[in-house]
Amino acid sequence: MLIGSATKPAMATRDRILAAAILRFSMHSYEETGLRDIAADVGVDVAYVHRCFGSKERLFTEAVRATIQADRILADAAADPARVLASQIFSRDGARSPDEVGPLDIVIRSLSSPKAASVLRAFIVEEFIAPLSERLGQPGMQEASMIAAFLVGIGIMRTVLQVAPLQEPEGGELERRMTEAITCMMGGAGRHT
Repeated sequence: MLIGSATKPAMATRDRILAAAILRFSMHSYEETGLRDIAADVGVDVAYVHRCFGSKERLFTEAVRATIQADRILADAAADPARVLASQIFSRDGARSPDEVGPLDIVIRSLSSPKAASVLRAFIVEEFIAPLSERLGQPGMQEASMIAAFLVGIGIMRTVLQVAPLQEPEGGELERRMTEAITCMMGGAGRHT
């Protein structure tokens, strides 16, 4: 699984390392993923991986950030947060090919790892829950946490477990009901921004 310059000549080495890490972390648990393996995938020395990212934890954090893209989701959700957040479940899994890494792939593979769980917890709180809470106003952390749990739960049931009633396409009754549920969690009907 060599991710070398022949396949992506314009991609910087740091970006190639990150791409290899995303792929490894999406297919293997945190513990099973080694920096030496990632370095070998890219064709660089493991010391260069350390120089670029500092540690396995920081590389894992960057892989999660690049895959989940919480900042983009929250920016898109500025005008109509409930609708946009609900639509993420449909737009992000339906548009990808089977061999493409999905937002939950890394999360699923690493939940059982205490180190990875700590990184994931910090990421979700700092990058998604806290910014969403600021938009909701005070109190908002509990509501934002409930919304995150709801989205991750539906996402896992839909994309990983492939529960049949949740396989409805984008724009249907399920998405409408999810939007209503998120609106309710935000503190009421019609609450925006």
